[in-house]
Amino acid sequence: MGDHKHIVVYGEIIEGQLGAMTKELLGGGRGLADVLGEDLVAVFIGDGIGETAREAYAFGADRVYAMDIPGAYEANLYAGGLANILEHEQPRYFLFGHDDQGADLGPALAFKLNVAAATDCVELSVEEGTKRLLVTKPVYGALVMAKFSTDDLPQIVTVRPKSMIAPDPVDRTGEVRSLDAGSTALNGRVKVLEKIVEESEGIKLEDAELIVSGGRGIGDAEGFKKLAEVARELKGAMGASRVACDNEWVPATIQVGITGKIVAPRIYIAVGISGASQHMSGCSRSKTIIAINKDPRAAIFKQAQYGVVGDWKIVLPVLMDKLKALD
Repeated sequence: MGDHKHIVVYGEIIEGQLGAMTKELLGGGRGLADVLGEDLVAVFIGDGIGETAREAYAFGADRVYAMDIPGAYEANLYAGGLANILEHEQPRYFLFGHDDQGADLGPALAFKLNVAAATDCVELSVEEGTKRLLVTKPVYGALVMAKFSTDDLPQIVTVRPKSMIAPDPVDRTGEVRSLDAGSTALNGRVKVLEKIVEESEGIKLEDAELIVSGGRGIGDAEGFKKLAEVARELKGAMGASRVACDNEWVPATIQVGITGKIVAPRIYIAVGISGASQHMSGCSRSKTIIAINKDPRAAIFKQAQYGVVGDWKIVLPVLMDKLKALD
């Protein structure tokens, strides 16, 4: 397959704009490319990508490819299409976001190329001498951080959202090169029967600077209505633990955790949440975690920067007043 050089980032266009995760990958990928003295390449796939892909140059890309595959996303189609970029590039690393699409597509491409994939990584670095990519990822429910590497090329990695910093755009542009999907990419095995768009009000959970999350300790759906009011008052978003979602107190779309949303707000207020590793995997990169729980032995106090032992109905209003005073 020849010499492997350069870094490829899989980019997404969301609602006509460069996705936030794509900007983060371009920022992190640019740093790695500079260490290696190599190029950063962005590749986009979809139906009518248009000129939006050109924006990748402003966020650090040296080359940009676009591939037109009509219809809804399907891992088999997209992996087949992405494999065709190897006719133009022989990447050392292939970076995906660990989001709905990237967490599916990265391993699918790895399977197609018969190489290893490292998923849900939170830190990437270049090993001096070998130029292998060293990845750090949470294991054992985020209780431990472990480093991995592989001799396979390309090294395929999915990166947890908010693990890299999106750079400020610069005045830079270039050509968007058309990439042929190839016949193998057009043999889809999945038929989309219905597309349900997630309805949301206010700030998206993934974009919120402040999140108020509730768990079993909230008690019922009425309690979460009060929690939602607190989140609105603080100009933040509301999240929940899996138990709260399983009990149907709140919709599953706001679940935070290893099987829900991965968030990294400036402030994460955990109310009535015990601190199970599955939940903490979704919020461990928050800058500040404030825990409110009646149980002084709750595991969450070990990971929180600030903790209050008490009834959330009494503690939370006082905390609200203090946070408002900081604005």
